[in-house]
Amino acid sequence: MPHRPRLWLPLPLLVVFLGLPALIELLLIAGDLGWLPLRGVRSLAYQNGAFWAGLLDNWRPNYAAQPWLMFLTYSFLHAGFGHLVGNMVALVVLMQLVARRLTAWSFTAVYLISAIGGGLGFALLGQAVNPMVGASGALFGIAGAWKWIDWQRVASGPARAWMILRDIALLSLLNLVIWVTEGGALAWEAHLGGFLAGLAAMAVLDRRAGPGPRGG
Repeated sequence: MPHRPRLWLPLPLLVVFLGLPALIELLLIAGDLGWLPLRGVRSLAYQNGAFWAGLLDNWRPNYAAQPWLMFLTYSFLHAGFGHLVGNMVALVVLMQLVARRLTAWSFTAVYLISAIGGGLGFALLGQAVNPMVGASGALFGIAGAWKWIDWQRVASGPARAWMILRDIALLSLLNLVIWVTEGGALAWEAHLGGFLAGLAAMAVLDRRAGPGPRGG
């Protein structure tokens, strides 16, 4: 396949996926520190944009579309500067890993589907009283797409099965390490839901594309 530059997304999409989360978090930090007249804005942002599983049950939303929009808005909010930087660095790395197989728009589709899958995973497996923020559900979906591409390079059989088991074990270990270092404050449910959604989205894209050469 023709070579794509490492950051191949059009500028508007880079602004959405990299710039918008950074801008939001910097504004929230400025409010936290009193640098701008935005005190309390983080709480307000979480109340209206975080993922609250209870809104899918019997909680009253702040606005009519909140139970639907939160499946995407939560992925643009973060829990602090370190959380933001970790996710944005991971996003840039993952963009490089899938650049040869995904166009800008198929990347966008996988990202958004994975964010929704992360929300579903959290809703089904998480604790309804806790809000969830962060792009990691979508990022694990991009990782799922990358792993699907990797797995298809190996003929079906024991070698592929071993590769899949190895990768799942490594991703599980990664989640365990992060869970420990974060003191249990990890939405692993969103990671799982995003990963499965990314796998499924990439499988559909592969089927629609049909047989053909695969990039290295």
